[in-house]
Amino acid sequence: MSYGMAAALQMAVYQRLMSDTNVSGIVGDAIYDALPPGEIPSLYVTLGPESVRDQSDQTGDGAMHLFTVSVVTDGASFVRAKGLAAAISDTLVDADLTLDRGRLVGVWFDRATARRTGKAGRVRRIDLRFRARVEDS
Repeated sequence: MSYGMAAALQMAVYQRLMSDTNVSGIVGDAIYDALPPGEIPSLYVTLGPESVRDQSDQTGDGAMHLFTVSVVTDGASFVRAKGLAAAISDTLVDADLTLDRGRLVGVWFDRATARRTGKAGRVRRIDLRFRARVEDS
């Protein structure tokens, strides 16, 4: 197994989200690996947890990454967050991402969870989980 492509995959996902006009049309540049200090936008995206399993075979090293992209808002409803979540899913599923290391075999939608969090449930959060199969080159 190789975890060596994890950073390359994350960078490619981030770049894809930042460059997609549908995503940026909704959230602008509020896409983060870690929240910035100071005031946080009302609607933003974070790159979240990841788990990785070995997918090596006789042809070489590979891995299956299960990663989360979260949409968070303090807006009064889920509607805007769900629109952003749909745009994120549309741009990542079957995306042809170029990695700095290795090769992307594919990206697939796995599941999503929409819930209320924070004080009195005022924050809406949608966690989108994707599967990405990568091979080391």
